[in-house]
Amino acid sequence: HNRGSFRLIHIKDSAIFFSDIHLDDSSKKDIAYFVSFINNYAKNYPNIFILGDLFDWWPGDDTNQFKKVIALLKQVSNKSKIFFICGNRDYLIGKKFAKKTNITILPDHQLIKLGKEKAIILHGDTLCTDDKKYQRFRKFSRSWISKKGFLLFPKYLKDCIFNFARKKSNYDKSSKNKDIMDVNELAVKKLFNEFNNPPIMIHGHTHRPKIHTYNINGLESKRVVLSDWHESGSFLLWDKGKLKNMKV
Repeated sequence: HNRGSFRLIHIKDSAIFFSDIHLDDSSKKDIAYFVSFINNYAKNYPNIFILGDLFDWWPGDDTNQFKKVIALLKQVSNKSKIFFICGNRDYLIGKKFAKKTNITILPDHQLIKLGKEKAIILHGDTLCTDDKKYQRFRKFSRSWISKKGFLLFPKYLKDCIFNFARKKSNYDKSSKNKDIMDVNELAVKKLFNEFNNPPIMIHGHTHRPKIHTYNINGLESKRVVLSDWHESGSFLLWDKGKLKNMKV
């Protein structure tokens, strides 16, 4: 999924945005917490945007994992529109998952309109261009032939590959300069320019929640970085023309 393949999504009422939940099927506590969030908060809003890494690991749409989460998304999608952008941990989510849950899978970079203001939404990993090793892996792993080949592997082999990749990822995180794993400011400005400098950009991935402000060609824009759910849940609410960070 890349930019430009979807029309502008216009949100006229309210919407919520969250990312980096990193659900693990072996953690009943985390899944219960997420189910509680959906039932107590999310389902009350007409538009729900999940900006990647809902799952810590998605082995493919043929998996029997996360049945509770799939059933819940399906139930909520009867009342709310659910939009999803794949993250670096769940990029193998595909058409079967979308059909089971009735969600809409969006491209890597999507332009939406919140009332009168336009906004770019994305997972965020495409902005981390200083991490060249990861970007090479991203390009390889998301190619059609790579995804097709991986999905043909039996489950135990997929799990082995994932466990190896997770350990390597954790090692890389501890050994890499932390700034390398953050966004590249030139990449941010380039993406703003590609979408004609809308005033808002929303993403997750970096686990560094903050609102950054920019002045690009005389226009003021802000980049809202969503929090991960490592310690507690949170989401970004857009309502009555304003954005507000909310705790679960």
